Amino acid sequence: MDSPHGASSRVAPSAPAASVDSSLRSSPLSAAAEWRAHWLLALAGFIGFSFASLTTYSIGLFMQPLSAEFGWSRSQITAGLSIAAMASVPLGPVVGAMIDRWGVRILAVIGLSLTGAVVSMFSLANGSMTQWLVLWTFYAIVATGIKSTVWTASVTGTFTAARGMALGVVMCGSAAAQVVTPPLTRWLIDSFGWRTAYVGLGAGWGSVALVVVLLFFFDARAKSERLVRAGGAATAAITASLPGLGFGEAMRSPIMIRIAISTVITMFLTVALTVHQVPILTEAGISRSTAAYLASLSGLAGITGKLATGWMTDRWNASLVGAITLAVPALAFVMLLEPFRTPLLIVISMIVIGYSSGAKLQICAYLTSRYVGMRNFGKVFGIIGGLIAFGTGLGPVGAARVYDTFGTYTPFILAGIPGCLLCGLLIFRLGPYPTWEPQPLDASAGPRTAPRAA
Repeated sequence: MDSPHGASSRVAPSAPAASVDSSLRSSPLSAAAEWRAHWLLALAGFIGFSFASLTTYSIGLFMQPLSAEFGWSRSQITAGLSIAAMASVPLGPVVGAMIDRWGVRILAVIGLSLTGAVVSMFSLANGSMTQWLVLWTFYAIVATGIKSTVWTASVTGTFTAARGMALGVVMCGSAAAQVVTPPLTRWLIDSFGWRTAYVGLGAGWGSVALVVVLLFFFDARAKSERLVRAGGAATAAITASLPGLGFGEAMRSPIMIRIAISTVITMFLTVALTVHQVPILTEAGISRSTAAYLASLSGLAGITGKLATGWMTDRWNASLVGAITLAVPALAFVMLLEPFRTPLLIVISMIVIGYSSGAKLQICAYLTSRYVGMRNFGKVFGIIGGLIAFGTGLGPVGAARVYDTFGTYTPFILAGIPGCLLCGLLIFRLGPYPTWEPQPLDASAGPRTAPRAA
């Protein structure tokens, strides 16, 4: 596909031998052809990623019953998110390396199975904070197999012409969870109690995601490797053939540093606001039931944000699209402040924040795939994903600490205004997409770094 600047952002590698399937040598597919060939893969990623977002969007509904039964503070209840975030920092690169080595399917299957079981085990909480944190530690370890790197790596390695929209569809899984999880969790808690709610979410949602992934989720890279091995090529040569930067080069890239910092700050602010959305709205005088539905409205806006961003990034430079998208929530934070907030402005702010929140991770994945390439995408995005998870887990706890200290969320909302503006500025004008030179799939050749246009 041609970039907005006229440079091809990915060049298909040439085949090493006549025995390799001709599909590896064919010219790039059109966007429509990619969708016809791989739409079930995008659907499976959508459902899998929805389950990966479950705990983030449900924990706000569990705060009240857990606090009422055990006397825990909001900081204590959300402490598990910090554990999950901290674990992602060292485990994220490991998962990325495993993806580059073995593909995504095996990680997704194992991750969904174990994560569903651990979410169900949250129902065993007995009031011991030690037990609660141990359960979250188990969750932190097994959930690394269903983090964003798994779902984005498959899509970015399969789609080229429609990569932005495909990422948007997969990332819509998180927004769909944001729409469905709050009212579903509230209904489960009100009807059956919080313990059964955890079992229903973990075993029920997790089982559906697992079945879909088993049927339709695959790794295009793994298919290519099997074909190439049939012709005698080595995995190292396959890796070298993929277009993109070397791992060290990618880690030193100022562009990647800017993308990473911007995304971490965005995740810190928007996820914190999402987790505490219901308490923030009830503090503003909105009923808990209405607040849950407003949270769903924010999720619907997130779906729009992902799809619209996917459409735009396939047509225009993603750094400009991303800069505007990540900066706009500053206005939403202003609308939530006491002097300004009205029922109408609160609804508008939820829509704006939902739209931006829906696109943030997608923008990061798209920019990473374009400026780094696919050669070491798993390891690079695994490291960024670990940092993102750190910000994701730290944000809700930080907002909870603000509330526990000041008795209000206002200081956190004030901090979000300059924070969002900074995120937009960091990825504004990153420059033209690189032009990758083709690398032959030669079994006798060692790994080589793909040159990059200035």
